[in-house]
Amino acid sequence: MNPARAIPLLLVEDNPMYAEILQRLLPTLNPSLHFDVHWVDTAEKVIPELHRRAYELMLLDYKLPGADGLEVLAQVRRLAPERQPAVIMLTGMGNEAVAVEAMKAGAKDYLPKDQLDVPSLLRAITSALERKDLEAQVRRYTEELRLKNEQMQADLRIASEIQQALLPSEFPVIPPDTPPDQRAIQFVTRYQPTGLVGGDFFDVLPVGPRAVGVFLCDVMGHGVRAAFVTAILRALLDEYQHLAPHPDQLLVTINRRLLTLLRQTRMPMFASAFYLVADLGSGTLRFANAGHPAPLHIQRRTDQLALLGAPTYKAGPALGVFEDSQYSSHQQPIQADDLIVLYTDGLYEVEGPNDELFGPDRLIQTFRQHRTRPANELFDHVLRTLQQFGGTDGFSDDVCLVGLEIRRLLPA
Repeated sequence: MNPARAIPLLLVEDNPMYAEILQRLLPTLNPSLHFDVHWVDTAEKVIPELHRRAYELMLLDYKLPGADGLEVLAQVRRLAPERQPAVIMLTGMGNEAVAVEAMKAGAKDYLPKDQLDVPSLLRAITSALERKDLEAQVRRYTEELRLKNEQMQADLRIASEIQQALLPSEFPVIPPDTPPDQRAIQFVTRYQPTGLVGGDFFDVLPVGPRAVGVFLCDVMGHGVRAAFVTAILRALLDEYQHLAPHPDQLLVTINRRLLTLLRQTRMPMFASAFYLVADLGSGTLRFANAGHPAPLHIQRRTDQLALLGAPTYKAGPALGVFEDSQYSSHQQPIQADDLIVLYTDGLYEVEGPNDELFGPDRLIQTFRQHRTRPANELFDHVLRTLQQFGGTDGFSDDVCLVGLEIRRLLPA
């Protein structure tokens, strides 16, 4: 407290004798404490006076004409925080119950009138002013945090818009220059981050006039750090797009570059990823896997559903873990009316009753039961099933689904 500054104090006391005693005691408390005292003698005068001037301290008598001190205190507590003085309740002899109620209602301290002396009054005033200062600091810190949080939310909204813009909104047309209803391959996607930004990412790359590449990744965790890594992966895909026809080479190169960049940032992160090339000229899928859940291959003409590469193909390690990681390409045939479904593990890591996970087996069974539906309808049904299982409208992890519907094959 500034010793040269007089502390504005409002004295609320209907008894002139007690008011006189208090006004005589205040200047004797401490040489460093100076008060600018204003006295009112009724409850009705308190709130108008607090509106007229900002007081730091109030000595409030419990017994007032027309109202008790608790009623006045309740009115004071409804004022804006900066207009609320620190209140010390003055109670009658032995009225401990009133003192307790006053403290619960927001008084900083209380004093029985029969114990008014310099030490007790000094202690009560010093304590009340210290608590008021602490509360003011808390309000300032809270406001600063609120403003910072608003700025952070605004930044996250911008980051979310940027991340959404990084996801493909248009897809390669195969064969080139054909209208939508005549295209040989159609894409169906769903993307649901758990927050404003997420750690799932996909991209679709042109690989000549009859082939297309699809990259899907799931960065460890979610939020800003994971979104930052997805931005790095997007940049690496652009940089090494010339490797798009070769799944194994693309994953090897991206893994090494990702490790180099993450070491410079000292940010230990990794990402599972799956990359495939659908070649409609040769009627084949070529793919490589970096620790990612195997996509589903729904063969509608033969009414079968299987995991890509199962049972012999072995996935390599996740991206960003080992510098010398190797990834092998695998090839298998496709035919017209096939649906390839790539997804991230947030799709099945949904907790239901008794902390039971939905799990990959149940996910496969859901797809199997509804495999004849059109891809858009199928994806929406699967998402609704998972949400109903979890009992919420959201997922605990980011979710990404990418479907490739093979309408027809093309001549080589």
